[in-house]
Amino acid sequence: MSHTRPTKSRTARRQAARILAALSAAGALTVAAACAPPPDTAVVDSAATVVDTSRGLVVDGERIADAELLAAAKKEGSISLYSGYIENSEKQVIKAFEHDTGIKVDLVRLVPNRLAERVLSEQGAGQLGADVVRTSDYDIATRMREAGVFQAHQVPGYQKLDDTVRYHGGEFYRVFDPLYTFAYNTALVDKEDAPTSWNDLNEARFKGHLGITQVGAGGSSLALTRFQEDRLGPDYLPALADQQPRIFDSSSAALESLARGEISVATAVVSSVNIAASKNAPIDFVVPDEGMAAYDYFLGKASSAKHAAAAELFVDWNMSRRGQDVFRQIGEFPARSDVAPPKVLGHDLPTVKSGRVVRFEPKVLLGAAAADQRRWLSLFGYL
Repeated sequence: MSHTRPTKSRTARRQAARILAALSAAGALTVAAACAPPPDTAVVDSAATVVDTSRGLVVDGERIADAELLAAAKKEGSISLYSGYIENSEKQVIKAFEHDTGIKVDLVRLVPNRLAERVLSEQGAGQLGADVVRTSDYDIATRMREAGVFQAHQVPGYQKLDDTVRYHGGEFYRVFDPLYTFAYNTALVDKEDAPTSWNDLNEARFKGHLGITQVGAGGSSLALTRFQEDRLGPDYLPALADQQPRIFDSSSAALESLARGEISVATAVVSSVNIAASKNAPIDFVVPDEGMAAYDYFLGKASSAKHAAAAELFVDWNMSRRGQDVFRQIGEFPARSDVAPPKVLGHDLPTVKSGRVVRFEPKVLLGAAAADQRRWLSLFGYL
């Protein structure tokens, strides 16, 4: 569907007025924040969740752990989670897990590349402090496995999971896939003028007002770059580079800039937009005509876990229907095929069968990574 665009001068005047309005609103929020925290909208609903611990851990009728494992986990009382997952999203997961189990989660959060450095360094010194490790990027998970970080653990229903979910006899699991798309500042861009296609980002009106994340930020950026090369064609990234986008070191930094009104549009992860919007950020995302890039997050029990029972329970809970539904509510695409796709901020996300959720197999991403990264760095002149 096409829309009649305002004239260039009218568009410029409208955009200037919106920028001033957005900055004024940001100032007002800052003043208000000094008096009281802004009201948040709950992202994960645990109020209706039925938890029964009389015979193990049973949540909404699903047995996640037997009585012996639950008792041992409760005796240990806590776990140490090393995670490369976005911090605000991970905190939503932790809150739900603690609600269901009463077991405390101590979080160490680093971006995936830094997480890999820490885990491999601690593992090499025989001092890994994690009971459970969560990371994106199959290459990182594989290097951790080769260093002996993970210990095989088969979750309930293991035999029903396919080989795109369970790896190496249960050493680690693909738990969910965030979806990479783009978002816009609703104070700067009217809904009827919002881009609906990846190609719309290359329109003149967004030149100099667009934010993207650099290709070396992790598996998420590599998956997005592969999607753009494979699905949008070889001319897409050169045109995007001509838009003179602001380049950020992380998707979180790009999203914060978008929420502040410093840019109008940015590549963004659905779940991050969802959580930011729940905190009243003036942003929304788009389900593009060409689809979205999905990238994997993996979870495994550490071989040196000091809280082994609690670690197993955490992995089991993540792979349960309850855990998968928590990720769905956050805005992630669940790894289990029996859990429905997310509905986020009024958007019904497409199914895998629609062809608009594009996930590349890990070996495909790894095979293309070096060439994709070189081309991206050359096009965007990013050092």
